[in-house]
Amino acid sequence: MGTLKIKQVRSKNGRSQTQIRTLRALGLRRIRDTVTHNDTPQIRGMIEKVQHLVEVKELDE
Repeated sequence: MGTLKIKQVRSKNGRSQTQIRTLRALGLRRIRDTVTHNDTPQIRGMIEKVQHLVEVKELDE
């Protein structure tokens, strides 16, 4: 199981409440916020819902 680095690159303004809540659940509050999460199916599903707002990089460990 790897680690993912997730960075918000686009604004949540004008997005649906579901997408806003998903960003918040990932720990992202504003543009350029970066978080790391373990690579799990749940996190991958959340990323898929907001893929147009974030950048994802896989970290080698």
